[in-house]
Amino acid sequence: MTWSLLVHALEQGLVFSIMALGVFITFQILNFPDLTVDGSFPLGAAISAKIIFAGGDPFIAVIWAMFGGVLAGGLTAFFHTRLKFTNLLSGILTMTLLYSVNLRIMGKSNIPLLGKVTILEVIQSWFPQLSSDQLTPVLFLFVVFSVKFLLDYFLGTEIGMAIRATGDNEQMIRSLGVDTSGTKIIGLCLSNGLVALSGSLFAQYSGFADVGMGIGTIVSGLASVIIGRSLIRNRGSINWMTVSVIIGSIIYRTTVMVALRYGYRLGFQPGDLKLISVLLVVISLTFPSFRGKIKTIILNNGSNGVENE
Repeated sequence: MTWSLLVHALEQGLVFSIMALGVFITFQILNFPDLTVDGSFPLGAAISAKIIFAGGDPFIAVIWAMFGGVLAGGLTAFFHTRLKFTNLLSGILTMTLLYSVNLRIMGKSNIPLLGKVTILEVIQSWFPQLSSDQLTPVLFLFVVFSVKFLLDYFLGTEIGMAIRATGDNEQMIRSLGVDTSGTKIIGLCLSNGLVALSGSLFAQYSGFADVGMGIGTIVSGLASVIIGRSLIRNRGSINWMTVSVIIGSIIYRTTVMVALRYGYRLGFQPGDLKLISVLLVVISLTFPSFRGKIKTIILNNGSNGVENE
Protein backbone atom coordinates (compact mmCIF):
# COMPACT_ATOMS: atom_id res chain seq x y z
CA MET A 1 0.00 0.00 0.00
CA THR A 2 1.56 3.28 -1.12
CA TRP A 3 1.84 6.40 1.03
CA SER A 4 -0.01 8.48 -1.56
CA LEU A 5 -2.96 6.08 -1.40
CA LEU A 6 -3.18 6.47 2.38
CA VAL A 7 -2.98 10.27 2.15
CA HIS A 8 -5.67 10.32 -0.54
CA ALA A 9 -7.88 8.05 1.57
CA LEU A 10 -7.34 10.31 4.60
CA GLU A 11 -8.33 13.40 2.60
CA GLN A 12 -11.47 11.80 1.25
CA GLY A 13 -12.33 10.32 4.63
CA LEU A 14 -12.11 13.76 6.24
CA VAL A 15 -14.22 15.44 3.55
CA PHE A 16 -16.90 12.77 3.75
CA SER A 17 -16.80 12.74 7.55
CA ILE A 18 -18.64 16.09 7.50
CA MET A 19 -21.39 14.39 5.50
CA ALA A 20 -21.29 11.47 7.95
CA LEU A 21 -21.77 13.90 10.85
CA GLY A 22 -24.89 15.15 9.08
CA VAL A 23 -26.16 11.58 8.73
CA PHE A 24 -25.27 11.01 12.39
CA ILE A 25 -27.58 13.88 13.42
CA THR A 26 -30.63 12.45 11.66
CA PHE A 27 -30.12 8.70 12.08
CA GLN A 28 -28.39 8.51 15.45
CA ILE A 29 -29.53 11.63 17.30
CA LEU A 30 -32.94 12.45 15.81
CA ASN A 31 -33.87 8.84 14.91
CA PHE A 32 -35.06 10.10 11.53
CA PRO A 33 -34.08 7.99 8.46
CA ASP A 34 -33.46 10.89 6.08
CA LEU A 35 -32.76 10.09 2.43
CA THR A 36 -32.46 13.77 1.51
CA VAL A 37 -28.67 13.51 1.73
CA ASP A 38 -28.50 11.78 -1.68
CA GLY A 39 -29.80 15.05 -3.11
CA SER A 40 -28.31 17.65 -0.73
CA PHE A 41 -24.74 16.38 -1.23
CA PRO A 42 -24.73 17.08 -4.99
CA LEU A 43 -26.75 20.25 -4.29
CA GLY A 44 -23.81 21.65 -2.32
CA ALA A 45 -21.44 20.60 -5.09
CA ALA A 46 -23.67 22.09 -7.81
CA ILE A 47 -24.06 25.47 -6.10
CA SER A 48 -20.35 25.78 -5.39
CA ALA A 49 -19.32 24.67 -8.88
CA LYS A 50 -21.72 27.09 -10.53
CA ILE A 51 -20.44 30.06 -8.51
CA ILE A 52 -16.76 29.15 -8.91
CA PHE A 53 -17.13 28.41 -12.63
CA ALA A 54 -18.60 31.91 -13.05
CA GLY A 55 -15.56 33.41 -11.30
CA GLY A 56 -17.10 33.82 -7.85
CA ASP A 57 -15.37 33.62 -4.49
CA PRO A 58 -14.98 29.96 -3.35
CA PHE A 59 -15.64 30.87 0.29
CA ILE A 60 -18.89 32.57 -0.66
CA ALA A 61 -19.70 29.47 -2.71
CA VAL A 62 -19.36 27.30 0.40
CA ILE A 63 -21.71 29.56 2.36
CA TRP A 64 -24.35 29.46 -0.40
CA ALA A 65 -23.94 25.68 -0.63
CA MET A 66 -24.65 25.29 3.08
CA PHE A 67 -27.66 27.59 2.76
CA GLY A 68 -28.98 25.38 -0.07
CA GLY A 69 -28.56 22.31 2.12
CA VAL A 70 -30.43 24.00 4.96
CA LEU A 71 -33.32 24.76 2.58
CA ALA A 72 -33.34 21.13 1.40
CA GLY A 73 -33.54 19.88 4.98
CA GLY A 74 -36.25 22.43 5.70
CA LEU A 75 -38.30 21.14 2.78
CA THR A 76 -38.09 17.57 4.08
CA ALA A 77 -39.09 18.81 7.52
CA PHE A 78 -42.04 20.69 5.98
CA PHE A 79 -43.27 17.54 4.24
CA HIS A 80 -43.01 15.57 7.49
CA THR A 81 -44.16 18.05 10.14
CA ARG A 82 -46.75 20.07 8.23
CA LEU A 83 -48.04 17.76 5.52
CA LYS A 84 -47.71 14.72 7.83
CA PHE A 85 -45.83 12.54 5.33
CA THR A 86 -43.76 9.69 6.76
CA ASN A 87 -40.07 10.41 7.30
CA LEU A 88 -38.98 8.05 4.52
CA LEU A 89 -41.44 9.47 2.00
CA SER A 90 -40.48 13.04 2.91
CA GLY A 91 -36.81 12.32 2.25
CA ILE A 92 -37.52 10.47 -0.97
CA LEU A 93 -39.65 13.31 -2.32
CA THR A 94 -37.01 15.93 -1.56
CA MET A 95 -34.19 13.75 -2.92
CA THR A 96 -36.07 13.20 -6.18
CA LEU A 97 -36.97 16.86 -6.48
CA LEU A 98 -33.35 17.92 -5.90
CA TYR A 99 -32.17 15.95 -8.93
CA SER A 100 -34.07 18.35 -11.19
CA VAL A 101 -33.05 21.33 -9.06
CA ASN A 102 -29.38 20.40 -9.35
CA LEU A 103 -29.70 20.10 -13.12
CA ARG A 104 -31.33 23.53 -13.21
CA ILE A 105 -28.56 25.06 -11.14
CA MET A 106 -25.73 23.51 -13.15
CA GLY A 107 -27.36 23.89 -16.55
CA LYS A 108 -25.77 20.57 -17.53
CA SER A 109 -24.93 17.28 -15.92
CA ASN A 110 -21.28 18.07 -15.17
CA ILE A 111 -19.26 21.20 -14.39
CA PRO A 112 -15.44 20.92 -14.47
CA LEU A 113 -13.43 23.15 -12.14
CA LEU A 114 -9.99 22.57 -13.63
CA GLY A 115 -8.17 25.87 -13.87
CA LYS A 116 -10.68 27.60 -11.58
CA VAL A 117 -9.80 29.15 -8.23
CA THR A 118 -11.02 26.94 -5.40
CA ILE A 119 -10.50 27.11 -1.65
CA LEU A 120 -7.46 24.86 -1.96
CA GLU A 121 -5.78 27.23 -4.41
CA VAL A 122 -6.57 30.28 -2.29
CA ILE A 123 -5.15 28.77 0.90
CA GLN A 124 -2.19 27.41 -1.05
CA SER A 125 -1.36 31.01 -2.00
CA TRP A 126 -1.30 31.90 1.72
CA PHE A 127 1.24 29.16 2.49
CA PRO A 128 3.47 28.88 -0.61
CA GLN A 129 6.14 27.03 1.38
CA LEU A 130 3.83 24.03 1.73
CA SER A 131 3.02 21.59 -1.05
CA SER A 132 -0.58 20.67 -1.80
CA ASP A 133 0.04 17.16 -0.43
CA GLN A 134 1.03 18.71 2.89
CA LEU A 135 -1.58 21.47 3.00
CA THR A 136 -4.73 19.59 1.96
CA PRO A 137 -4.85 17.06 4.86
CA VAL A 138 -4.08 19.81 7.39
CA LEU A 139 -6.80 22.04 5.96
CA PHE A 140 -9.40 19.27 6.01
CA LEU A 141 -8.40 18.29 9.56
CA PHE A 142 -8.91 21.87 10.67
CA VAL A 143 -12.31 22.15 8.97
CA VAL A 144 -13.56 18.76 10.20
CA PHE A 145 -12.60 19.28 13.83
CA SER A 146 -13.93 22.84 13.78
CA VAL A 147 -17.28 21.40 12.63
CA LYS A 148 -17.01 18.64 15.24
CA PHE A 149 -16.40 21.00 18.17
CA LEU A 150 -19.15 23.39 17.06
CA LEU A 151 -21.55 20.45 16.73
CA ASP A 152 -20.55 19.13 20.16
CA TYR A 153 -21.18 22.54 21.67
CA PHE A 154 -24.55 22.93 19.94
CA LEU A 155 -25.78 19.49 21.01
CA GLY A 156 -24.92 20.43 24.58
CA THR A 157 -27.12 23.54 24.52
CA GLU A 158 -30.77 23.61 25.51
CA ILE A 159 -31.91 23.32 21.89
CA GLY A 160 -29.42 20.55 21.22
CA MET A 161 -30.59 18.61 24.27
CA ALA A 162 -34.19 19.00 23.08
CA ILE A 163 -33.20 17.55 19.68
CA ARG A 164 -31.50 14.60 21.39
CA ALA A 165 -34.51 14.06 23.64
CA THR A 166 -36.82 14.11 20.60
CA GLY A 167 -34.88 11.22 19.11
CA ASP A 168 -34.81 9.29 22.38
CA ASN A 169 -38.47 9.63 23.34
CA GLU A 170 -40.61 11.98 21.26
CA GLN A 171 -43.82 11.43 23.23
CA MET A 172 -42.19 12.15 26.57
CA ILE A 173 -40.48 15.35 25.43
CA ARG A 174 -43.72 16.53 23.81
CA SER A 175 -45.56 15.99 27.08
CA LEU A 176 -43.04 18.34 28.71
CA GLY A 177 -44.12 21.13 26.37
CA VAL A 178 -41.32 20.91 23.79
CA ASP A 179 -42.25 21.58 20.17
CA THR A 180 -40.94 18.40 18.54
CA SER A 181 -41.80 19.70 15.08
CA GLY A 182 -39.41 22.58 15.69
CA THR A 183 -36.62 20.31 16.92
CA LYS A 184 -37.02 18.10 13.84
CA ILE A 185 -36.86 21.13 11.56
CA ILE A 186 -33.67 22.37 13.23
CA GLY A 187 -32.10 18.90 13.15
CA LEU A 188 -32.90 18.27 9.49
CA CYS A 189 -31.73 21.73 8.43
CA LEU A 190 -28.46 21.35 10.35
CA SER A 191 -27.90 17.84 9.02
CA ASN A 192 -28.38 18.72 5.36
CA GLY A 193 -26.41 21.94 5.76
CA LEU A 194 -23.42 19.83 6.83
CA VAL A 195 -24.03 17.37 3.97
CA ALA A 196 -24.08 20.25 1.46
CA LEU A 197 -20.87 21.63 3.02
CA SER A 198 -19.25 18.25 2.45
CA GLY A 199 -20.48 18.23 -1.17
CA SER A 200 -19.09 21.72 -1.72
CA LEU A 201 -15.65 20.79 -0.37
CA PHE A 202 -15.59 17.52 -2.30
CA ALA A 203 -16.41 19.28 -5.59
CA GLN A 204 -13.56 21.74 -5.03
CA TYR A 205 -11.23 18.94 -3.96
CA SER A 206 -12.03 16.61 -6.86
CA GLY A 207 -12.25 19.39 -9.47
CA PHE A 208 -15.78 18.79 -10.74
CA ALA A 209 -19.44 18.60 -9.83
CA ASP A 210 -21.72 15.97 -11.30
CA VAL A 211 -25.47 15.59 -10.96
CA GLY A 212 -25.09 11.89 -10.12
CA MET A 213 -22.35 12.21 -7.52
CA GLY A 214 -24.81 11.89 -4.64
CA ILE A 215 -26.02 8.39 -5.50
CA GLY A 216 -25.27 6.10 -2.55
CA THR A 217 -24.22 8.95 -0.25
CA ILE A 218 -26.57 7.75 2.45
CA VAL A 219 -24.98 4.29 2.36
CA SER A 220 -21.46 5.63 2.86
CA GLY A 221 -22.69 7.92 5.62
CA LEU A 222 -24.39 5.06 7.43
CA ALA A 223 -21.32 2.87 6.99
CA SER A 224 -19.14 5.54 8.61
CA VAL A 225 -21.52 5.90 11.56
CA ILE A 226 -21.86 2.14 12.05
CA ILE A 227 -18.12 1.40 11.73
CA GLY A 228 -17.25 4.16 14.19
CA ARG A 229 -19.92 3.01 16.63
CA SER A 230 -18.58 -0.56 16.46
CA LEU A 231 -15.05 0.58 17.31
CA ILE A 232 -15.86 3.15 20.01
CA ARG A 233 -18.54 1.81 22.33
CA ASN A 234 -18.92 4.87 24.60
CA ARG A 235 -22.32 6.05 23.39
CA GLY A 236 -23.09 8.32 26.33
CA SER A 237 -20.69 11.09 25.35
CA ILE A 238 -21.42 13.24 22.31
CA ASN A 239 -17.72 14.11 22.07
CA TRP A 240 -16.77 10.46 21.63
CA MET A 241 -19.70 9.77 19.32
CA THR A 242 -18.63 12.48 16.87
CA VAL A 243 -15.04 11.29 17.06
CA SER A 244 -16.21 7.77 16.23
CA VAL A 245 -18.03 9.07 13.14
CA ILE A 246 -14.89 10.80 11.85
CA ILE A 247 -12.76 7.71 12.49
CA GLY A 248 -15.40 5.51 10.86
CA SER A 249 -15.41 7.72 7.75
CA ILE A 250 -11.62 7.52 7.41
CA ILE A 251 -11.63 3.73 7.87
CA TYR A 252 -14.48 3.35 5.40
CA ARG A 253 -12.79 5.43 2.70
CA THR A 254 -9.48 3.67 3.25
CA THR A 255 -11.12 0.26 2.96
CA VAL A 256 -12.97 1.26 -0.22
CA MET A 257 -9.85 2.67 -1.87
CA VAL A 258 -7.77 -0.38 -0.96
CA ALA A 259 -10.52 -2.66 -2.27
CA LEU A 260 -10.68 -0.74 -5.54
CA ARG A 261 -6.89 -0.66 -5.88
CA TYR A 262 -6.19 -4.30 -5.05
CA GLY A 263 -9.62 -5.86 -5.37
CA TYR A 264 -8.95 -7.06 -8.91
CA ARG A 265 -7.33 -10.08 -7.31
CA LEU A 266 -10.74 -10.97 -5.87
CA GLY A 267 -12.59 -10.09 -9.06
CA PHE A 268 -13.66 -6.55 -8.13
CA GLN A 269 -13.82 -3.89 -10.84
CA PRO A 270 -13.85 -0.04 -10.62
CA GLY A 271 -17.60 -0.09 -11.22
CA ASP A 272 -18.14 -2.17 -8.07
CA LEU A 273 -17.87 0.82 -5.71
CA LYS A 274 -21.51 0.66 -4.62
CA LEU A 275 -21.29 -3.13 -4.19
CA ILE A 276 -18.27 -2.70 -1.92
CA SER A 277 -20.10 0.01 0.03
CA VAL A 278 -23.07 -2.26 0.70
CA LEU A 279 -20.81 -5.14 1.70
CA LEU A 280 -19.04 -2.89 4.21
CA VAL A 281 -22.37 -1.82 5.69
CA VAL A 282 -23.52 -5.44 6.01
CA ILE A 283 -20.24 -6.45 7.66
CA SER A 284 -20.41 -3.46 10.02
CA LEU A 285 -23.98 -4.29 11.05
CA THR A 286 -23.28 -7.97 11.67
CA PHE A 287 -19.87 -7.53 13.34
CA PRO A 288 -21.13 -6.57 16.84
CA SER A 289 -23.49 -9.56 16.94
CA PHE A 290 -20.77 -11.88 15.64
CA ARG A 291 -18.29 -10.53 18.19
CA GLY A 292 -20.85 -11.06 20.98
CA LYS A 293 -21.38 -14.69 19.95
CA ILE A 294 -17.62 -15.33 19.96
CA LYS A 295 -17.33 -13.87 23.47
CA THR A 296 -20.22 -16.07 24.63
CA ILE A 297 -18.59 -19.18 23.17
CA ILE A 298 -15.25 -18.33 24.82
CA LEU A 299 -16.90 -17.68 28.19
CA ASN A 300 -18.91 -20.92 27.98
CA ASN A 301 -15.79 -22.90 27.09
CA GLY A 302 -13.92 -21.29 29.95
CA SER A 303 -16.68 -22.06 32.46
CA ASN A 304 -16.90 -25.66 31.21
CA GLY A 305 -13.18 -26.03 31.65
CA VAL A 306 -13.38 -24.80 35.26
CA GLU A 307 -16.26 -27.21 36.01
CA ASN A 308 -14.31 -30.13 34.56
CA GLU A 309 -11.37 -29.34 36.80
